Amino acid sequence: MTRILMALACLLAACAPLADRRAARIEARNPPQGQFLEVAGTRIHAEVRGHGPDVVLLHGASGSARDMDDLARRLQDRYRVISFDRPGLGYSGDLGTAGLSPLVQADYLRAAAAQLGVREPIVLGHSYGGAVAMAWALIEPKTRGVVVVSGAVLPWEGGYDGVYGLAASPLAEATLQPLAAAFMPDWLLDHIIGTLFAPQPLPPDYAADTGAELALRPGPMRTNLRQLTHLKAYLWRMGPHYRELTLPIEIVQGSADRTIAPRVHAIPMTALPNVHLTLLPGVGHMAHHAAPEAVIAAIDRVARRGRVSPPATAQGASAAAHPRPGP
Repeated sequence: MTRILMALACLLAACAPLADRRAARIEARNPPQGQFLEVAGTRIHAEVRGHGPDVVLLHGASGSARDMDDLARRLQDRYRVISFDRPGLGYSGDLGTAGLSPLVQADYLRAAAAQLGVREPIVLGHSYGGAVAMAWALIEPKTRGVVVVSGAVLPWEGGYDGVYGLAASPLAEATLQPLAAAFMPDWLLDHIIGTLFAPQPLPPDYAADTGAELALRPGPMRTNLRQLTHLKAYLWRMGPHYRELTLPIEIVQGSADRTIAPRVHAIPMTALPNVHLTLLPGVGHMAHHAAPEAVIAAIDRVARRGRVSPPATAQGASAAAHPRPGP
């Protein structure tokens, strides 16, 4: 037993430098493609393309702005598309414990968008990014509308928060996470991504095209798990304020989504009069890849429906819950 423990200790001690060297190789293969903006001392990475009304794209858990590249290319002939790396992921800086809040993430991204001249955007969020898109609307009364794609926007009972809590525990951060960062094989990463696309097949070049391996770097892996662990608690706080919003909200989700249950997150939102749901039969979690036309149609509907300014209580209720880094 003593020898086993000593061997494990040696393995863990070797993991950190191995993981750091692997992270350097990953970044060399997947350099940042956009520009950097500084918000309250933190760098935010953004990719901008196209011309027209502003559409902000927010990726989900474990991802980066590159997951939105295909959708951005489809939109750029009619919209100016701003794709952000959420704080702590991709090439955006980490905000520490404050960044576990979707409200804080949204405020930093909103301040970065303001530096790009964005004033009344349509904000689209996929998966975890859906929560950040809703947070954006709560703190910014000039948001034109929100599109939530397979988004986690309401709290749920039980489920993955316990699993994520274990994976983000101090013990796991000292053991499992360094091991995964150093040694997780490509085939396992592809398998995990494949479960998100199911029942649709994983596109053969998806991982390479989107730089999916960026999520294996130690910092983003740790931040991602922490964000997921704390998400439900913030949704409990945000959910009651959704009724204060009067801007158009479009929800697009697959009926076969095994990651975010439509009956928990999408269907209950239709109780709000300004919410329109598009439920896609047989489509899984990656609806913006499996059915991009439906997502673009939702963006176009928001653009046509325009914006009705929400009452002051919508901004006030959420703004008091977190620090504001910018204008």
